[in-house]
Amino acid sequence: MGLIFRSYLLPGLVFLAVVIGGGYSTGRELVQFFLPAGPRGGLLGMLVTACIWSAALAVTFELARLTRSYDYKSFFTQLLGRGWILFEAAYFIYLLIVLAVIGAAAGAVSAESFGLPATVGTLVMMILVGLLVFFGSGLIAKVLTLWAVLLYGLYIVVIVWSFAAFGDRIAQSFRTAPMGGGWVQAGITYAGYNLSGIPAVLFCLRSITRRREAIMAGVMAGPLAMLPGALLFVAMTSQLPQIGREAVPSNYLIGQLHEPLLRAAFQIIFFGVLVKTGAAMLHAINERIARVYETSGKSMPRALRAGIALAALALSALIAATFGLVVLVAKGYGSLTYVFIALLVIPLLTVGVWRIAVAAARGRISMAGPTDA
Repeated sequence: MGLIFRSYLLPGLVFLAVVIGGGYSTGRELVQFFLPAGPRGGLLGMLVTACIWSAALAVTFELARLTRSYDYKSFFTQLLGRGWILFEAAYFIYLLIVLAVIGAAAGAVSAESFGLPATVGTLVMMILVGLLVFFGSGLIAKVLTLWAVLLYGLYIVVIVWSFAAFGDRIAQSFRTAPMGGGWVQAGITYAGYNLSGIPAVLFCLRSITRRREAIMAGVMAGPLAMLPGALLFVAMTSQLPQIGREAVPSNYLIGQLHEPLLRAAFQIIFFGVLVKTGAAMLHAINERIARVYETSGKSMPRALRAGIALAALALSALIAATFGLVVLVAKGYGSLTYVFIALLVIPLLTVGVWRIAVAAARGRISMAGPTDA
């Protein structure tokens, strides 16, 4: 059972941990990308996103298995050749933006929920991320899995509670709110930049040993990662139009339920989501550096892992303080979307598919033997 979990479900749960980030879990990304198309159009856009994720992740997992590429330099050298350095530059910029979003979200929740200065929430988040990164892959994988399960449970409770409390409002929103255009483009855009989180997933693919496992894990990862967002989106439609103006829409929704225990549970799990997302993304950077150490026969010092994490978090905190959560989600992500579509999505669905097909053909010829080839 443990091997089945690590091969089929863990990659999708780690990907969920990465993409949920500060924007998805706050509801801010969902409002920004999908709400303009209305409740029905928004769900269709999410379906487009889930399909693209499934296709791209299936190719990613199989290509990583074939080439044994479990850090992003190795993987993108296989995919882009010397162009891997372009992805590294884009990924580092994206990393800082995501960490800034996470820091801003942690600060916003600490201010809105506890009346504390925003810097306190950001500082606590930084310390916890640094500790996780210090202890490495084993602890990160366990925390990512545990928090993904808790998050799913929380989202189920929230949507059930929201339907019980606001079912009429949700139904009315889906009946009366116009279905806007642009949901296909929104789905493609949202899928494109979130796939930039692939480097954070590569470290957990070593358990995948067969093509069937890789393809199935990738196909399952798309809906696994998008379903919590769809549930939250449906629940948020009960608070139109006000929720579209909130910096942390999910916190606003739960506040409308007027249940202190639920709100406390959300704040704890939400904070954990921010921490694990930051840890997963920074771990990808550390794995890249660790590979350099390995080639020279050395091991990367744990203290260096934590030091790199804290330096990146400090820089991102400065970005968060300068721009704020809403601007970072609206402008920061959008600016990198087409870069990642060009450097990641298109190469995966062309070069990646071609390389897998060639490997499969060679495998069939080898199995057939020289007389049948």
